[in-house]
Order: sequence, then C-alpha cells, then structure tokens
Amino acid sequence: MIMDNYQLPNMQADTSNMNEPTTSPMARPMVQQVQVPVDSHKDNVGLIKTIAIVALSLLALTFIGLFIWMAVQYGEVSSDVEGQIAVAVAAAKDEQSAKMEAEFQAREKNPYQPFSGPSDYGQLTFEHPKTWSVYVASDATNGGDFKAYFNPGQVDPIKKDSVYALELTIRDKGFDDVVSEYQKAMDRKDANLTMQAVTIKDFTANRYTGTIPGTEMSGIIVIFKIRDKTAILQTDSTFFEQDFNTLLETITFNA
Repeated sequence: MIMDNYQLPNMQADTSNMNEPTTSPMARPMVQQVQVPVDSHKDNVGLIKTIAIVALSLLALTFIGLFIWMAVQYGEVSSDVEGQIAVAVAAAKDEQSAKMEAEFQAREKNPYQPFSGPSDYGQLTFEHPKTWSVYVASDATNGGDFKAYFNPGQVDPIKKDSVYALELTIRDKGFDDVVSEYQKAMDRKDANLTMQAVTIKDFTANRYTGTIPGTEMSGIIVIFKIRDKTAILQTDSTFFEQDFNTLLETITFNA
C-alpha cells in the first residue's frame, strides 16, 4: 500500500535549542525585566523624619509667637508701671508742695494779732492771723451797729457779693430778736441753713452753717449775747473755717 511507504514527519519537538538565549528580531538578546521589591522600612523612616521636621517647625513657631507675645506684654506692663511710678512721684511732689505751702502759710499767720471792739459795746476781743487786714466800716461812735471786715492781704471795697474771711457785727439789738430773724431765714422753703447750739469757752452761742441769708455764699455764722446787744461773727467761705474756729477760741468780752 502506498501508505506503507509514507513516512510521517517526526513530531517530537526539537529541544536542542531550548537553552539558547532568545534573540530579538535584531539578533540581540532579550533582557528579562525583574521588579525590585520596595524597601518599606526606608519609606517609614523618611515619613517619620518629615513629621518630626514639621512638628519641630510648628513648635519653633509657637515658641517664637509666645516670645513675641511675652515681649509685647512685658513692654506694656513696663510702660504701665513706669506711668504709674511717674504719676505717683508727681502726686507725692504735689502733696509735699501743698504741705510745705500750708506750713508756710501757718507760720506766716503767727503771731496772731489782737483786735478789740468798742468798750461801750462789751469790749469784744479776739486774735486773728497777722496776715489779715482790718477795715472798720462803722465804729458805732454815735450808736447804731459796729461793723468791721477782715481779709488776708487787704480788704477789697465793700460789696454785697464780696467774700471776706471775717465779718464782725455788733448789733444794737437784743439776742432774741436777732435769733428770730435767722429763724425766719431757716423757715423758707429754699433755705439751706442749719443751726446748732454750741459752747465757746465759757459762753453759749448759736452756730449757723450753710447758705448765708441774702447771699449765695456758703459759710458759717456764730451769734451770741453781749449785754443788751448781739455779736455776729461770720465767714463768707468754708475755706476760712479752720482760722475761724481758732479765732472763736480766743474771744473774750465784758458781759
């Protein structure tokens, strides 16, 4: 048979060239690419370093900000303290100056000078600062009221609204009648005057404090009886209250 003479091709694979390197069409060896594994440890170290740097940077910025804030606060506190010290020093200087001035004025008033009213009006006598001048407006030579004004330096022209350290009046009028006049002034709705009975040395008197009747001045009035007459001592300002009180303690008269 024809098939007996036909030889089938050898189907066994030729493995003689399997170990030879494969070549590209250009006859160059083909290099097989191998993926290199990533070193995760190094990546973690780099990430930690980055975080540390960021944290240190933020911490540094925080400290810088805190330092600047503290510097500003210190500057403000320092300025405030310096201002308070300056105010305190100025106040102390002013207080010292005022004290020295008061002491000087007190020395200048001494020794006090005596004053005596008319003998037939009870010979009212008291002592006043030597720096006060005296003007007798009415000496009561021919009767009537005795009137004198006292003021530091000089006595200004007599006017109703002028302020005097002391006004002395010895009225040719009984004590009860004069008291009733002041009581009427106190009874007015717009009155701002109070009365207190006081003892001065060995005699009693009425002391009025507030707005002086017939004026807008705030002062002190003391009235007391001398024989059949009434003595009225008045200061037109509470500024002279200390001198006024000192003067009252030196009063003498013939009852």
